[in-house]
Amino acid sequence: MIYRGKAFKVLPMADGIVELQFDLNGQSVNKFNRAAIEDLSTALHAIGQDASIKGVVLTSGKDAFIVGADITEFTTTFQQDDEDLLTQLMSVNDVFSTFEDLPMPTVAAINGIALGGGFEICLCADYRVLSTEAKVGLPEVRLGIYPGWGGTVRLSRLTGADNALEWIASGREYRPDAALKVGAADAVVAPEQLRDSAQDLVRRCIAGELDYQARKREKKGKLTLSAIEAMMVFESASAVVKKQAGPHMPAPVAAVKAVQRHAFMERDKALQIEAKGFVKLAKTPVCDALVGLFLNDQQLKRKAKESAPLARETNRAAVLGAGIMGGGIACQSALKGTPVLMKDINQAGLDLGLGEAVKLLSKRVARGRMDASKMAGVLNQIIPTLSYGDFASVDLVVEAVVENPKIKKTVLADVEQRVSPQTVLTSNTSTIAIDDLARDLERPEQFCGMHFFNPVHAMPLVEVIRGSKTSDETIATVVAYARKMGKTPVVVNDCPGFLVNRVLFPYFAGFTELLRDGADFQQIDKVMERFGWPMGPAYLLDVIGIDTAIHAEEVMARGYPDRMKRDFKTALDVLYEHQRFGQKNGMGFYQYQQDKKGKPKKLADGTVYGLLGGERKSFSDEEIIARMMVPLCLEAVRTLEEGIVESVAEADMALIMGIGFPLFRGGALKYIDSLTVAKFVALADRYAAISPLYVTTDKLRDMGSAGQAFYY
Repeated sequence: MIYRGKAFKVLPMADGIVELQFDLNGQSVNKFNRAAIEDLSTALHAIGQDASIKGVVLTSGKDAFIVGADITEFTTTFQQDDEDLLTQLMSVNDVFSTFEDLPMPTVAAINGIALGGGFEICLCADYRVLSTEAKVGLPEVRLGIYPGWGGTVRLSRLTGADNALEWIASGREYRPDAALKVGAADAVVAPEQLRDSAQDLVRRCIAGELDYQARKREKKGKLTLSAIEAMMVFESASAVVKKQAGPHMPAPVAAVKAVQRHAFMERDKALQIEAKGFVKLAKTPVCDALVGLFLNDQQLKRKAKESAPLARETNRAAVLGAGIMGGGIACQSALKGTPVLMKDINQAGLDLGLGEAVKLLSKRVARGRMDASKMAGVLNQIIPTLSYGDFASVDLVVEAVVENPKIKKTVLADVEQRVSPQTVLTSNTSTIAIDDLARDLERPEQFCGMHFFNPVHAMPLVEVIRGSKTSDETIATVVAYARKMGKTPVVVNDCPGFLVNRVLFPYFAGFTELLRDGADFQQIDKVMERFGWPMGPAYLLDVIGIDTAIHAEEVMARGYPDRMKRDFKTALDVLYEHQRFGQKNGMGFYQYQQDKKGKPKKLADGTVYGLLGGERKSFSDEEIIARMMVPLCLEAVRTLEEGIVESVAEADMALIMGIGFPLFRGGALKYIDSLTVAKFVALADRYAAISPLYVTTDKLRDMGSAGQAFYY
């Protein structure tokens, strides 16, 4: 053995070729932390000092090649001042360039996932051979940055600027065939042929069949574009990327500008340009929020894994109540490998549920994400039934009947008698207290809430609601089933509205109070969409359904009468009286007509102003944002203080995934931090006379006085 460190080994292969293997001690995956970078530097020095070495194959000792940089180090790394951060970036670039500048041929043998820094080190090799099971990409824009270890420089020289910008600005992961097509890979082989193919490529270089030195020169040189070609490439890319990224995500546009700036520079100067732009992005609030969300997501995954030993396997599930929601749940279960019974009381309900599953799967086929035979296989895993005949064999039941407590209680009590004593029962209720639904059950310890969000296939969150008698084993089983379905579960305690709806409805209350005071709902929608919401509150209420919103609002008012009970007739009441229920009947705050694809298209409807009446007044964007956001954020604070949700990370992730809280703002509690707690409290105090929803808690006020934050 030529070198053995805690991350890298240099092992002899044959014919003077060595294997530079990344195998990070004590970790299930390879990721570049500071120690690994230092170890790589030492390993490369050992290779450089050994004159007998004729070629190098970069490999991984893990199933995944290299997942990227260690993002847990980003928070402290990015807090350094600009010069220190730039120095650290360039020190990594020096190590990577040392690998690229080795005098002998180098090949990266990519067996699995190579993302971010994990792919950037591969770009330093002269050639790349990918296993058919590999995935490669530069997803840094998802964290509010762009590649900072030479990715924008080397990829643009290998694939051309247009292909590189598409890869970098999208942040997508690519399969081997796509990498081969654009020149990011040189060969794709079966997994068992990977090592031999990589060695063979090195031998061909040694034999003079391949000019590896020309490849080195190509990556160290300038882009081969004329001035006119460069103008066309970068102007076109800038326009497309700016439109796709939107106004709140600066990294994709910054990546285009970086490649444009260093296009006609040689490698070392180009790396400096890249690094300086990276430093600017690393200091933005957007980067801070997105890195925080990544770390929050890791925390949720760790928590779910910790509970896994308590979970019972769900090998067969059942859904009670077909329809759109039930069909969506059944489809997702079957798609992810768990067969499911789908029961309804009539054939029309089953037809609707199966129709929903067919529609969802057909879209996947149309997009090339599934073939017809796979679709048929998934549909065969959904067994429609009008009886409880096979329910004795199911491990978990999701009740998804109408949101009526009497009906739900009857259905749950009935199914409890038809399943085995070990079967877990869940309710897809969005508002009804779990303890209330559990009151007549014989085994309340095996019952909890499992709240899916609509549309099921698109919304990643599942709220798992613990009742006062729910066992840990039941929660663990439901969490495991949600993860098996490809969802992110967040466990919350029982209360009216649980977490997401409880926090959402004060936001709607802020909206109806603004309308009462004369605000224009279309202006509010535009302001909140510019703030970052996928749709404004009026539009969102139309999508939810005005009737559904009024029902949920009544639940919230009963649960929290001190602050959520209304003493005036709201705009929702008026629309409901005039049977304007939103998209479901084509009119709410807006009118809706089907477009060419059959989707509802929003249209302005001036008659609504006449229905709402009152004198309209002008409000600044700042006041609209404050009056909308303060009630939402304060309710999120209350759920944390009351122990409804266990952690800051879970609260913010639930809001991001459940109601589309602006991703780049990081969640409600992160948003408070971005203002500072003290300034947020002062903002709330400014509007406290409007409603108790704007009155801060004592604990939050104390946090502000002490200069504390939720995340730091």
